[in-house]
Amino acid sequence: MRADPPGVRHIALQTTDSTNAEALRRARKGEAGPLWVTAEVQSAGRGRGGNAWVSERGNLYATLLMREPSPPPAAPQLAFVAGLAVHDAVAACASNLGPVLQLKWPNDLLCNGRKLAGLLIEAENTPVFAAAIGIGINCVSHPDNAAYPATDLKSEGVHVTADALFAALSEAMRSRLTQWKSGEGFASIRADWLRRAAGLGEPIKVRLPDRQVSGRFSGVDDSGRLLLETAGRTETITAGEVFSLGAA
Repeated sequence: MRADPPGVRHIALQTTDSTNAEALRRARKGEAGPLWVTAEVQSAGRGRGGNAWVSERGNLYATLLMREPSPPPAAPQLAFVAGLAVHDAVAACASNLGPVLQLKWPNDLLCNGRKLAGLLIEAENTPVFAAAIGIGINCVSHPDNAAYPATDLKSEGVHVTADALFAALSEAMRSRLTQWKSGEGFASIRADWLRRAAGLGEPIKVRLPDRQVSGRFSGVDDSGRLLLETAGRTETITAGEVFSLGAA
């Protein structure tokens, strides 16, 4: 596997604990990036909230390490940038699935209402601010017992290798990062993301650390926070898990 955009290096590993963990270890040792880290297998892959990410051979596991990609307050926007890049890459490799691909706030790609890919953005300030954009895409297999129903490209009738998908992803990420311009272009990123958003304008449920809320998904604000209309008011949600969609 290789990353085509100039100026972006790529380290391909057979196995690692986690591509995000490997990228951040390198950042602590002075790696400046941008650097892609991919692995055929992860022994301790992880998702949001400390959840395990099942990492069997044949799927794509990749992390883009970036040093000071933006001012730290704008870093959460990378979830939307990366989500669009993942959508672009899958649509490019499986054009027949384009109409059934949607982005679920804040970090998943759905196919026919089932989770096809997930993202995990992690950042550290040692020795300088660095962000690891972790991406997992189910090419040939998916977990059967996940909290949110999952799928993979093979199950959807599409045969795409992790290599081919990574080539498309690296180019799509370059394009979306150029559009984002370290946060200055988030308005256009936000607009593009909303056009692909799952459940927009429909009833959803969001699991928060201390409670569960229901309402109508009315959009995301200028910072990327979810806007939920409930009980005659709009609630702004910074972090949570959307686990039920009216469109699913």
